[in-house]
Amino acid sequence: MPIHWFPGHMNATRQAIRDRVKAGLDVVIELLDARLPGSSSNPLLASLTTGRAALKVLNKQDLADPQLTERWLAHYNALPHTSAIGLDASEKSPARALVRACRELAPNRGGLAKPLRVLICGIPNVGKSTLINTLVGRRAAKTGDEPGITKTEQKIVLEDGFYLFDTPGMLWPRISIAQSGYHLAASGAIGRNAFDETEVALELILVLQRHYPERLKERYGLADPLAPEEDVLAAIGAKRGAKVRGGEVQWHKAAEMLLTDFRQGQLGRITLETPEEMDEWRRQAAEAEDARKAAEEAARAAEKLKRSGRRTSGGSQGRADVIED
Repeated sequence: MPIHWFPGHMNATRQAIRDRVKAGLDVVIELLDARLPGSSSNPLLASLTTGRAALKVLNKQDLADPQLTERWLAHYNALPHTSAIGLDASEKSPARALVRACRELAPNRGGLAKPLRVLICGIPNVGKSTLINTLVGRRAAKTGDEPGITKTEQKIVLEDGFYLFDTPGMLWPRISIAQSGYHLAASGAIGRNAFDETEVALELILVLQRHYPERLKERYGLADPLAPEEDVLAAIGAKRGAKVRGGEVQWHKAAEMLLTDFRQGQLGRITLETPEEMDEWRRQAAEAEDARKAAEEAARAAEKLKRSGRRTSGGSQGRADVIED
């Protein structure tokens, strides 16, 4: 799915992260959406913070499938120089685990002489500002249900010798994995003007049919939750009164209803992807990118050969004219 949303403040965020790394950084916290832990992990962040210890925090775990959350935590904990914890940002006690996990990743930092310097990052609307407010016990960051609320970096002293640097939510310019684009849009991480809600809703139905068909049936009273996705969305619209005069379904309104239900947890605890699926999608995307580059290189080589042939042909003709004269 094409995504066209990379606001100017996200470029500023990228530069702010570079500057923070240069100034000194010990741990990078990446806040992930537990419903889409792979798709919400920013590949751009990894390239900007190479060599720093990483803490992956699966936020909103109360909305995610608990069994899949455990699989994702095991996946990230198996990575070098990386720890992972699950979190519900609305609960203070689990939130304090974040501080402990950071200290474990950088045991030689702490205190006023060598403060622990931590950068917290995440995609838009992943709950970062809510988590920070929970950690400090006051309204330190703006919160909202729209992506892009935080606009500038801010420094927060959580404890003596523990400095937390907050950055605005940041996506990456090109989402190469189609499934990730749909999952990010379904979660609300992408501005609503950057995608077609009906298309995203239809893709969400396909995921739910593969893994949670009973949720569709229970929530909307569907006779056949495994019917073609267009029929399922039409049935949802009909059940919820999303119709225009004449009985036709209002597709956009029906799509909004489904996406809202998913985002608010009305469909139950759902995770849209597994570590194995994400690995396969990345492999496919890498192969597609390699094929694209190879095709471009072949086209350039063919054009170069064609130009060379035209020059040679022109030169030979010129020599033949001289001989005939």
